[in-house]
Amino acid sequence: MAMAAYFSDRSFRFLRALARHNERAWFHAHKADYEAHVRAPFQRLLGDLQPALAAISLHYRADPRPVGGSLFRIQRDTRYANDKSPYKSWQGARLFHHRRREVAAPSFYIHLEPGASFVGAGLWHPETHTQRRVRQFIFDNPGAWKAAAHAPAFARRYAHGDSDMLVRPPHGFPRDFAFIDDLRRRNFVATRPLPDATMAGPRLRATLERDLAALAPLVDYLCAALDLEF
Repeated sequence: MAMAAYFSDRSFRFLRALARHNERAWFHAHKADYEAHVRAPFQRLLGDLQPALAAISLHYRADPRPVGGSLFRIQRDTRYANDKSPYKSWQGARLFHHRRREVAAPSFYIHLEPGASFVGAGLWHPETHTQRRVRQFIFDNPGAWKAAAHAPAFARRYAHGDSDMLVRPPHGFPRDFAFIDDLRRRNFVATRPLPDATMAGPRLRATLERDLAALAPLVDYLCAALDLEF
């Protein structure tokens, strides 16, 4: 039996229009479109992904709740930003570790944006002490890092999506270390782009379930680095 799609061309049309008309009056006039074509289908997708995620790790949640769940708010926090536009022109969701409010934790991530959707996992913008812990763990456990982050099948599918790197290797690590470029990273993430046709197609759930399983070894490794259960 064919699987139902979650998103559609109307999802992308709304987000493109929001990018052009990023103002509160326009958003409120079109909020029903946001709810019907972006937020509600994303919440449904999250609920449907939870069983597959639980099979990977009982400590992770794909939470469809409208408040406190996986879905990020469409509203931007403009308090400290130069860009004062009130809304994001994309919708994202973090599939999180249940202890995320206690300690820094890696997550899985799904991003919906016209022409720029992707799936990924890892640690994004961790604090300095968390970066240090991960770097030291990679240095102490290079074989497991190679298997988790640089296995041939993984490398063919995912990119380490971090252009924000230290100019020089971090202090205290030898320059000839096999993964010295990974130690230069400020973020520890892997991502894969998803075409609009995939995001709006009937195989999205199956595609994402495969990606969650493929990204799990990276998340597992980062959890070990931070003494988190996986």
